[in-house]
Order: sequence, then C-alpha cells, then structure tokens
Amino acid sequence: MDIDILVKKAKQGDKDALVQLIMDKKEDYYRLAFVYMKNKEDSLDAISDMIVILYEKIYQLKNKKAFYSWSKTILVNCCKKLLKDKRKLVYLDAIEEEGCEIELKEKEAQILVEEHLSKLNDIHKEVIELRYFLDLDYKTISDILKIPLGTVKSRISIGLEKLKESFGGDTHERN
Repeated sequence: MDIDILVKKAKQGDKDALVQLIMDKKEDYYRLAFVYMKNKEDSLDAISDMIVILYEKIYQLKNKKAFYSWSKTILVNCCKKLLKDKRKLVYLDAIEEEGCEIELKEKEAQILVEEHLSKLNDIHKEVIELRYFLDLDYKTISDILKIPLGTVKSRISIGLEKLKESFGGDTHERN
C-alpha cells in the first residue's frame, strides 16, 4: 500500500496502518537502534519506545513522505535517552548476536575498530557509525540528526582524519 495512504490512516488512529509502516522497515529500525544500543534487548526497548511515541504523536507529522526520516529521528532520540538514563558504556567486543559466528580475525579487527572509535568524541563517532556501519547517505544522516548537510560532511571528515591519526596512518614527517 502507498505510504501516503498508510500515514493518512495512521494519523486517523488506524493502529494497523501504523504497524504496517513500522513493519515495512523493521530491519532498518533494528540496525539503527543496534548501532547505538549495541545489544538486542536495548535495541528492542528503544524501538518499543519509538512506537509509543509514533502512536502518540503521528498527528503532528506534516509531510507524509517524511514519515521514515521522522520516525528514525525519534528512534535515535529514544536510543540516546536510554543510554543517558542507563549511563553505561558499551563496547563492540562484548556484542555477539545469537547464531552469529565471527571468525577470530574479524572479531579482533572489530575490537580494534571499536577501540579507535571510542577515542573519538560522540559527534564524530555517531556520524561515522551511521555512515559506515549502516551505509546511510549524508542527507539521511542530516535528516535523522537534524543538523545541516555540511555539518555531517565536516564531522565525518574530521572523524576520519582523527581515526587515521589514531591508527597511526598518514603521519608525515617534514624535513
């Protein structure tokens, strides 16, 4: 069914229409939440919080075509709130999805990347994870984080430069 029709029905209180909108992108929501929450349970909690907010505030959505970027922004905010409330540190090396077997070398590389990412400040780490872990384009990141496109590009550029330095690359000695 067309997104405009589903959003219109959801705005009129049709729970099934809202569920269908969410279920159509459930994998995208889960991957986005997982980037922030780093585990299945917390990711699902954030998605649950997002669904409640969507149900309560769907009437506020002006542009029907913006439903998915609007809902992803809400999900990011739910994730950030849960992380703030729990005040916890999460490391990628502690994550292992059920049924997922990762080769030792891949796991070591993952730990190394997370170690270097943890050295970045939150604003640079966030955009790099959204760009390279979720393969989101700059415009989508801009929409989700509610920051200008140029800011996204700048943060990614600075973050990548700091990662290079952290990994020990691109250090030129001048004579």
